[in-house]
Amino acid sequence: MLGDSIDVLGVMVDQKTRCAHYHTEKDVIAIKHRCCHTYYACIKCHLELANHKPAVWKKEQFDEKAVRCGACQTELSINEYLESSFQCPYCKHEFNERCSLHYGEYFEVDSGIG
Repeated sequence: MLGDSIDVLGVMVDQKTRCAHYHTEKDVIAIKHRCCHTYYACIKCHLELANHKPAVWKKEQFDEKAVRCGACQTELSINEYLESSFQCPYCKHEFNERCSLHYGEYFEVDSGIG
């Protein structure tokens, strides 16, 4: 968990929201899960620590602030994150482009994405 106002749960989470599963320099986002409105460092952390199944954010909810940049601690809406070109629109820190492979585990996406 982080020391400021928003806790990020996960396995061995550092100050930039990296965890035991994803810990490269670019792995700095945490996602608030729709099912519990709790930030987790990644889907694997949620699966290990939560006592329920994850739920996917619906497209009509994409204005919800549900993504956190671990570099600057700014909360982004899902739309801001998905439109970010793999960098924080605020601090310009790069995000891991391979996260797009997991979009479908977090967000309602068109088939062929995530």
